[in-house]
Amino acid sequence: MKKEDIRTMTLEEAIRNRGKEKTDWEALRREEAAGIDPEPDPDEGEIDWSSMQVTLPRPKQPVSVRLDADVIDYFKAQGKDYQTRMNAVLRSYMLAHPEG
Repeated sequence: MKKEDIRTMTLEEAIRNRGKEKTDWEALRREEAAGIDPEPDPDEGEIDWSSMQVTLPRPKQPVSVRLDADVIDYFKAQGKDYQTRMNAVLRSYMLAHPEG
């Protein structure tokens, strides 16, 4: 993946964009019905798989932590995967405050 293909966004942007499709499926169905092959992606070419390395993420570590009820309610009110969002907030804080 090219560095310019990596996009960052705030948690609010991610929540706002969740579930939004960018693919025009109706246009693709019309083209398929008309026998039109999709345009190739110019960024996609032959991939040299011989130099690829698979890196598995470290598994998450279960912990027991005491949090204020209103904090938990806030994240739960945003829907499922509230623990993942809490982890993202903690990670953002960690990255914004590197060891010094």
